[in-house]
Amino acid sequence: MTATEPWQWDEPIWRSHIAAAIPGPRLGPVPWPGGAAAAVAISFDSDHETPALRDGQTSPGVLAQGSYGARAGVPRLLAVLAKHTIPATFFVPAVSALSYPEQMRAYVGDGHEVGAHGWIHERTTLLPPGAERELALRALEAVERTSGVRPVGMRTPSWDFSPHTLDIAIELGLLYDSSLMADDEPYELLRDGLPSGLAEVPVDWIRDDAPYFMMDRYSSLRPYTSPDAVLKIWRDELDGAVGEGGVFQLTMHPHIIGHRSRIWILDELLGEIRARGLWATTHADLVRHLTSVPRT
Repeated sequence: MTATEPWQWDEPIWRSHIAAAIPGPRLGPVPWPGGAAAAVAISFDSDHETPALRDGQTSPGVLAQGSYGARAGVPRLLAVLAKHTIPATFFVPAVSALSYPEQMRAYVGDGHEVGAHGWIHERTTLLPPGAERELALRALEAVERTSGVRPVGMRTPSWDFSPHTLDIAIELGLLYDSSLMADDEPYELLRDGLPSGLAEVPVDWIRDDAPYFMMDRYSSLRPYTSPDAVLKIWRDELDGAVGEGGVFQLTMHPHIIGHRSRIWILDELLGEIRARGLWATTHADLVRHLTSVPRT
């Protein structure tokens, strides 16, 4: 009988799956610039209409929810970031970049980083390897063409990292990925148990606005946490990073955090980050610092 179910796997099979996902060594700790107690890496996934389009949802009512991020969310986010002079990283699907090229120029013009985020927010693990590679190449080119800057980092749509994603990222010559969750601190990704040269800036659903605020009118998905409570969770994560001298990484979406009743928590959090003298930087500059300074 062929062992097709996980409970039927022999030990070498399940060990091989675990080994393929084992992270490499942490890239820190290192001293942070200016003697800061922690590093802060703020990011936004500018998905806009792409998750709906990916699922073949083309009704104006559904697409408008994503359009809100482009029309109302992005301007508010850029204003708050400028208020606190904090740089961020914007991961942008190619379809969003091609739909809103003026935003790409605005991100770069305001001193922010742009990163790749798939073609149309596709589900990476459902793609054949050839299709994943082709879309990744096209996406990188689209982000570069619209922003004028070639991305050095990527985030897979929905943090969906396939068995082929690492090889594709290495082929693209990227500096880092930001899709996995094996640590609180950045680490090096391993390829067949050996250093790959690609850094991982890890994410987590705790530090993401979507799980708290997402809404789907035709399902049971409803916002379940107040902005005040989310701010407390993120403050606790920030305090933990400061206590360990590590990295506080945060992921948000213009069409989610950009609403009037939510944007204030970002404003509040960034004000605290500035008041505490923490080092706020882009994902790319965080990795460059971690790989250029000797570990303590």
